[in-house]
Amino acid sequence: MEMNEITLFSRNNCSLCEEVKVWIDLLAYDYSFEFREKDIEEDDDLHEKYALQIPVVHVNGEELIFPQLSENAVRERLQKY
Repeated sequence: MEMNEITLFSRNNCSLCEEVKVWIDLLAYDYSFEFREKDIEEDDDLHEKYALQIPVVHVNGEELIFPQLSENAVRERLQKY
């Protein structure tokens, strides 16, 4: 069984990003996954792609952006594996 992967695309001083990190911490009690956070300010391509959309989360490669991004949406994708 492959390990679930969650990647959070964020930037400093982003309150919504901090909120998503809280969800991810809580999900770690119920699911096993590898977590990565990428600061879009450190990558020009990511900044161009996500500047107006963060926070963005990829769960096993599937992109979630507000308003689809929620704790339940992440949980549903983790349950698939």
